[in-house]
Amino acid sequence: MSEEKTSPFTEREALFYHETIRPGKIEIVASKPMATQRDLSLAYSPGVAAPVEAIARDPSCAARYTARGNLVAVISNGTAILGLGNLGALASKPVMEGKAVLFKRFADVDSIDIELDTEDPDKFVEAVALMEPSFGGINLEDIAAPECFIIEAALRERMNIPVMHDDQHGTAIIAAAGLINACHLTGRDLRDVRMVVNGAGASALACTALIKALGVPHANVTVCDRSGPIYPGREDVDQWKSAHAVPTEARSLEEALVGADIFLGLSAAGALQPAWVAKMAPQPIIFAMANPVPEIMPDAARAVRPDAIIATGRSDFPNQVNNVLGFPFIFRGALDVQATDINEAMKIAAAHAIASLARERVPEEVAAAYGINHRFGTDYIIPAPFDPRLMEVVSSAVAKAAMDSGVALAPIEDFEDYRHKLKARLNPTTAALTTIYERARANPHRMVFAEGEEEVVLRAAIQFRDFGYGEPILVGRTEKVLEKLRELAVEDPESFTIENSAISDKKPEMVDFLYRRLQRRGYTERDVSRMVNQERNVFAALLVALGHGDGLISGLTRTFAQTAREIGRVIDHKPGAVPFGIHMMIGKNHTTFLADTTINERPSAEQLAHIARETAAVARRMGHEPRVAFLSYSTFGNPPGQWLDSLRDAVAILDREQPDFEYEGEMAPDAALNPKVMALYPFSRLSGPANVLIMPGLQSANLSAKLLRELAGNATIGPMLIGMEKPIQIAPMTAIAPDVLTLAVLASAGVVG
Repeated sequence: MSEEKTSPFTEREALFYHETIRPGKIEIVASKPMATQRDLSLAYSPGVAAPVEAIARDPSCAARYTARGNLVAVISNGTAILGLGNLGALASKPVMEGKAVLFKRFADVDSIDIELDTEDPDKFVEAVALMEPSFGGINLEDIAAPECFIIEAALRERMNIPVMHDDQHGTAIIAAAGLINACHLTGRDLRDVRMVVNGAGASALACTALIKALGVPHANVTVCDRSGPIYPGREDVDQWKSAHAVPTEARSLEEALVGADIFLGLSAAGALQPAWVAKMAPQPIIFAMANPVPEIMPDAARAVRPDAIIATGRSDFPNQVNNVLGFPFIFRGALDVQATDINEAMKIAAAHAIASLARERVPEEVAAAYGINHRFGTDYIIPAPFDPRLMEVVSSAVAKAAMDSGVALAPIEDFEDYRHKLKARLNPTTAALTTIYERARANPHRMVFAEGEEEVVLRAAIQFRDFGYGEPILVGRTEKVLEKLRELAVEDPESFTIENSAISDKKPEMVDFLYRRLQRRGYTERDVSRMVNQERNVFAALLVALGHGDGLISGLTRTFAQTAREIGRVIDHKPGAVPFGIHMMIGKNHTTFLADTTINERPSAEQLAHIARETAAVARRMGHEPRVAFLSYSTFGNPPGQWLDSLRDAVAILDREQPDFEYEGEMAPDAALNPKVMALYPFSRLSGPANVLIMPGLQSANLSAKLLRELAGNATIGPMLIGMEKPIQIAPMTAIAPDVLTLAVLASAGVVG
């Protein structure tokens, strides 16, 4: 058996992540204007009286006038935190905050974490039940068995909103989806298979119950715990285990597995021996889901049974059973129809929806993210966690099942419209960035970090390596870089590649290369030698130019313009290209691309057209269908002015080229972004608000990007440098480690550059 993999980051890095910016991972943000006295009067007294009275008359109005209809409580007492055990309610808070973040990230469900300091099931139930008016659903988490069974059953009985213990049912739904597809591939009928379950905790028993509900006969399922198979009359089992007892002559897992079609494990590392796998039926189905080390490693199982279909709980093997495929979308569908429960029919619908999605053609962006062309088969029976279709497919299936089973208080009338709204709830950039990170991991590159003595840069470089995006090459004084790495609790600082210009054996090659480039620009060989020795951006760029690195990130210790000049002495822009910068402004439900925000002070018509084409291509790679607006103070000539010709000529160039994206101009920002103003110009070629804004000059572009970042509060990526011969990115001097990491990954993945 392979040994457990070490964590891809240090404890210090994890603590730093949770501490910086603001402690924790969640915050409360007002969804309505709060700027004026009138706003405050509407939000609170006296305006709040109107919805209060409406809800008192009709409680269903709470979903219209409050956040309750999109609000889930993630609740734990900390008695079974991940694989760490009973560490208490307070210690569970980081996990519950994390679950709340996943709800928001994947399904736009608002979530609040609640930690209850009690191990008494009755007190826990009473506390949660009393909070029913506050929430649209309850997600129970990290509660030990058998108390979790008691708590969930009692709350489902008492509460008229969805309650689900995800540790049980989330795992069960994803495992069931994988099992449906594994049986499909091997020509098995669920009514005929024989399954052995190893483990009798909350997740294992929930998996067993759901798989039986899918059609596997009770008599065909043998459940094993530490003492072996559970059979009628065994005295050391509780009521939850005994519900799955079946007559069997087997008294060990090894004996139970003889001739079995399926092994489903939620137990312990190494619990399944290769010799036992050899005794299973042809084309055995093995779900080894113990974490972080499965019951048997896939290579060990395939060594004795090459025909096996194998799933685990790990992301570094095919067929990961990952709860994030289920719970966000299950609650999304349940909330949207105001379901009073998450019943068996809804779980089965979710399992079938997930299974059917894996059988469909995989979207190009998902295939690109994982570096291979996923196709339904033995190594792809469960969809990728970041498949953008999960929101639409699973949520719709759950909502419909809630309606069909009679637990929906607000049935959906138009499912086509509902599916469209689901797709629109999340910003496509979120999913696109995730797939880009996966693409970088699948095709790692060597990234030169030019400012290797800076802590912000080192944190980004550490994560770049630890998360598998590639090899960081750190430029700096060797001892200084090593000292900083030790301060950041890196256990093996000597394993990092450090390039020190003072002692580099690459200097003769560098000086020769650069002197040949610059000798007719007024530089002597001595000037060039000094630059190589003393200017870190020149030295770092030479590493890339001479093939010792694949890309470069810099910018924290010099202005953008100075950094660009220094790198430009070494690396040219692409032939025929115009180097320029893009700021990507990410809002809750929209992303806007601004260009050129960094280089070209007064671009010509040809340059503007080129910038528009290239920015549209970046937008498309980020998951958006580009709608390009050439911005100006004038909208189609009103008012007239002297700086409009270049914009009009750029539009004329695109008219001749007929690109495959929408474009229009010249136009003021409101005519490009505000639907009411856009309606005044019915001849406009934009089908909706623009998401690519081509600015008339550097001054307006740079000012706009920085104003939007500071005043609008949008998340900002950039500036992203486009058009260089090599993947070069220049971070702003105010960047923090995640900003530097994102630019490095974008460059490494070939999305920008």
